[in-house]
Amino acid sequence: MIEGPMAAAFLAVIGGASLLAVTARRLHTSDDLPSLEVWALADRSLGTLWTWLLLGGTIFTAYTFAAVPGLVYGNGAPAFFALPYTVIVCPLAFILLPRMWSVARDHGYVTAADFVRGRYGSAPLALVVALTGILATMPYLALQLLGIRAVLTAGGLYPSAVTGDLAMAAVFAGLAVATYRHGLRAPTVISALKGVAVFGSVLAVSWLVLARLGGPGAVFDQAAHRLTGPDSGGAALVLTPDQQPAFATLALGSALALLMYPHVLTAAFAASGPRVLRLVAVALPAWTALLALFGLLGIAALASGVEAPEGGAEAAVPILVNRLMPAPLAGVVFGAITVGALVPAAVMSIAAATSFVRNVYAEYFHPTATPKRQVRIAKTVSLTAKAGAVAFVFGLRDQDAINLQLLGGVWIIQIFPAVAIGLFTRRLHHRALLAGWAAGMVWGTVMVVREGFSPVVSLGLPGMSGHPPEIYAGLAALIINLVIALTGTAVLDWIGTPRGTDSTALSPCLKVRHRPGTGASNS
Repeated sequence: MIEGPMAAAFLAVIGGASLLAVTARRLHTSDDLPSLEVWALADRSLGTLWTWLLLGGTIFTAYTFAAVPGLVYGNGAPAFFALPYTVIVCPLAFILLPRMWSVARDHGYVTAADFVRGRYGSAPLALVVALTGILATMPYLALQLLGIRAVLTAGGLYPSAVTGDLAMAAVFAGLAVATYRHGLRAPTVISALKGVAVFGSVLAVSWLVLARLGGPGAVFDQAAHRLTGPDSGGAALVLTPDQQPAFATLALGSALALLMYPHVLTAAFAASGPRVLRLVAVALPAWTALLALFGLLGIAALASGVEAPEGGAEAAVPILVNRLMPAPLAGVVFGAITVGALVPAAVMSIAAATSFVRNVYAEYFHPTATPKRQVRIAKTVSLTAKAGAVAFVFGLRDQDAINLQLLGGVWIIQIFPAVAIGLFTRRLHHRALLAGWAAGMVWGTVMVVREGFSPVVSLGLPGMSGHPPEIYAGLAALIINLVIALTGTAVLDWIGTPRGTDSTALSPCLKVRHRPGTGASNS
């Protein structure tokens, strides 16, 4: 049965997010004609604080905040790979995002595929980059809804059967309307509420949990004791030597993949300049600290004896919150996590729609489409993406979305050579990059499916003795991708296969220069 005070607090947070979305138009005061830069990138005008809120709110999704403590609850130490992974992202973002922003701003690019098209002069390579991004984003978008449903169900806030589904669809519909009208500005203003609500909630919950359970030492001792029991399944709070290769490669591979997602690049392209992105990259570890506290709550759930349902470890922390906190405060926490899903979901739908319009529709179906028509099509596709995510969640098993998202991470990292390496060199031939991408996609998919949709795969070879090491499948596929791209480049250059024209005018090294009269830096 749903408690009145908890439901009232939850609805107050959701209502606040809806009211903020209505004010999104205030972020746009110019009279520019409709264009994708205005609708999808907020006219590249966001300052440091807005960019930090939007980029952090986009990277750290509601499903992340539910899945990481759930993994800690179920698997122990290996789940903490998410912390070094998000730390590695920060220096990568510091180097890659300002340089990408500069070339995108100079040439009017709004997607990574736009950059690849200009850098290599290859429409097919740009197409596969765009389609890979869309393919990897759609299950990620569906997972935001799954995260909301798992949290609210565990907290007793999800009505049974069709009523609950309709209620969640209504919450999502409000976001869809705001995004349709205001584009990226809607999730930008909601990200302010997400930041305040999520940081405040997790700090309050962590303080209360530690106070109730006797402090960090007692929490870790009790959790370790529970994991050493007969039902632990081999989980522990300390990594074994056999787990370390998988842990390290998961962290590295996930970091390389994250910055290739269209929604992350969309949030970055909305910044007002490279200096803003550098400042934001320096400040992003604050979001990692928040994620660490969520991981701590997974340990606290173990220590307090929470019994999550079979196959539903992500419900452990909501159950803990519901057990320990007063109903109104628990409602605020659940509302904060729900708002935490709305920001990345909106940015993902915008990014997928923009990639489709720029790199599929305008490139192959309507090359003469005006900016106004491109925006209109992007709005429609954005709504369709959200509706598709809702249909996916209601029509298929939760595990199907999780499996596809695991594959999405393996797929998206395969565009790293064309996008990230392409920022610094054109030495790789575009046809070799296509061959490497195809090999990485196929081999990565085969490895994950063969291992029962596990993100880590064994490196065992015939005749090898002992326990073979396990590594992240996406990184293994990326290595195959790079080997084929390098080998193919050497062969294609040797036989004299021509290259496309580079229209980006990027220097082969990283530089920082200042624009006269503005003090703004460009790289």
